[in-house]
Order: sequence, then C-alpha cells, then structure tokens
Amino acid sequence: MAMAEKNDKPDKAARQPAAPRERSGWLSRIAPGIRGAFAKRETPENLWVKCPETGEMLYRPDLEVALWVTPSGHHMRIGAAQRLRITFDEGKFERIASPVTLDDPLKFPDVKPYPDRLKASRKATGEQDALAIGYGTIHGQAAVVAVQDFAFMGGSLGVAVGEAFVKAAKEAVARGVPFVIFTASGGARMQEGTLSLMQMARTTLALNEVKAAGLPYIVVLTDPTSGGVMASYAMLGDIHLAEPNALVAFAGRRVIEQTIRETLPAGFQRAEFLVERGMIDRVVTRAELPAVLGSILKTLMMGRTRLSAA
Repeated sequence: MAMAEKNDKPDKAARQPAAPRERSGWLSRIAPGIRGAFAKRETPENLWVKCPETGEMLYRPDLEVALWVTPSGHHMRIGAAQRLRITFDEGKFERIASPVTLDDPLKFPDVKPYPDRLKASRKATGEQDALAIGYGTIHGQAAVVAVQDFAFMGGSLGVAVGEAFVKAAKEAVARGVPFVIFTASGGARMQEGTLSLMQMARTTLALNEVKAAGLPYIVVLTDPTSGGVMASYAMLGDIHLAEPNALVAFAGRRVIEQTIRETLPAGFQRAEFLVERGMIDRVVTRAELPAVLGSILKTLMMGRTRLSAA
C-alpha cells in the first residue's frame, strides 16, 4: 500500500495567531445606557481663569457675569465686541465698518512678517484691527463709541486705527451725537514707522471737528493706555474717566526712574494717583460705567439742545 504524499505547505489557518480574548470588566456587562453615564467627559481648557493680580483660579462663567472683574476688584482686559455690548443699552448697537487700509505699507522687515502678525491678531480677536466702532444708546442717550482692543497687537496706533478714529469722529458729527472712546494701547505701531506717528496729528484734527460741532468727547482710560495714544487723543477729552488701577503713562516707570535718577512714589501712573493730581476726573468701576456715561452725556447734550433752540 502506497504511503500518502506528505504535504509540505503549512496550514494557512495554523499560521494565523489566535484572536485575543476580549477582556471585559463588570462595567461592560451592564446596560449600555448606564455604562455611558460613567464615560470620561472632557473639561474645557478655559473653564478656569487665573486672576493676574492674586493668582486665584476663578470659574469662568462667574467671571463673565461679573464683567471680568475679579473678587479682589481687579479689572481684567476685555475685547472690543464685549466692551460694546456692555456699554450700549441691552447690548444692542449698530456696528460701523472701519475704512480698509493697506496691511503692510512699508514692507517692514521683522522676525515675523507683519502681515502674519495681523493675520494672527485678526484670528484671535475677530476684529479687523485694534479699533472697533459702534453706534447706539447709553442709558437712552445716542452716542458713537470707539473701543481699542489691547489683544490686537497691544492696541497699537497705526494707519488702520487712525482711519477708524477719524471715521468715528465724522460719524458722531454727521449724526449729531457725542463721541466716546475706550482707550487701551501700548502706543504707536512700530511696523508702520512714521505713518503711525502721523495718526497722532490726524486724530487731533478729527477731534477739532467734533468740538467745532459742539459735541462732547469723553475718554474712558482702561489698562493700559500709554505712548503715543496717551500723548494724543487719550488726553484731549472734555471729561476723562478711568477704570480702577488702570495704567496711564507716556513712558514706562523704569525708563523715567533711570532718566531722572529718582524713585517714583507708589501707585505712580495708576488711575487713582492721577485723579488726586487732577489729570483724570473720576475712577469708575466697569459695572457703573454705562450709568455714569449716560448721565454725563445727557447733561452735556442738554446744554447743546438749549443753545440750538435759542
């Protein structure tokens, strides 16, 4: 009897490793609905915010309700859109578009291209540049409000900001309403060189038109207001208000101390210090600002109405 020919090919099924047994704990054997209740939930990364003054961790929803004022009274910086919402009655206002300008008129050489810096700031803030304009009512009084956003390249003054300021001033004159600005800036924008410095003169001329029309110009200084902005339209208001502890300065404290070789007093360049010396009229908390602004604007416009009637 012939022996069966031996098959040298290995069995295909034998080559494949056995499927691993599914390891399941008691949680996998209960109802899927109950299992889902124990699933890991992702926590938003920005749910807690650190107070810059005290280092305390604050619950973001509570901070938003408090208008970004911490329990210690520190007024955190806020964006232009939020500032407009909390200033106008019921958060309703008309957004006024700013003029379109060249992004990089001088082709400024930098470690990071200037157009890329603008693109990043626009993505982060949702604004075209550092100054936003709105029109609405503040406690019943119509007004044009401009807001500088420090998150946009430090609220720096460039051609776009200058054009937006001039547009806001002209809108106030055309509508016959007061002009209010919330300042927040580190000064002129170095990427635009002399063009940025020219905006100091242009904004001043635009304010002359507002004053010639007999309309109030109110400045609210927020943290920080410095450099060329402080040296121009931030100090040309009919009335100057400021948020608590806001830094208001032309040059930095260290630069001044090194120049005059003297130690400056505590609180130097802060809003409360400047109120005592007559540079600022009043320090007002963020929650009180709309009511204070409304009262001031109604009073000033009341006089203008009587003059026009005469």
